[in-house]
Amino acid sequence: MEGGIFITGAVSNPGYYPLTGNDSIEALLRDAGGATGEADYTDLRLFIPVQGQEPLPQRININRAETWLLEALPGIGPARAQAIVDYRQNGGLFRSTDEITRIEDIGAGTYERIKSLITVSE
Repeated sequence: MEGGIFITGAVSNPGYYPLTGNDSIEALLRDAGGATGEADYTDLRLFIPVQGQEPLPQRININRAETWLLEALPGIGPARAQAIVDYRQNGGLFRSTDEITRIEDIGAGTYERIKSLITVSE
């Protein structure tokens, strides 16, 4: 088996981990440093596409994402990612995705490019 898995969320070492034919979910979580004390096991999601099927995009929660993950969004570099984190730390959580346009230098054009890739929740 070729490919890999991107593990993020409440793990000690989020990142991309290559897959071998014998990997178990338990082994992959162990490779990622294990779950942190904040892990919520009531809402786990795993999607394995059928060969040739495009994987479903996972939306980035702008109320929880760290800067490195926000930077993966088109048009969001290090400065904008930090501005998003600063906004929610100083002004509270986003109530809707379009509130991201309240951040200086994130306008309607940027929002149009990322709106299908982001979500909000507490």
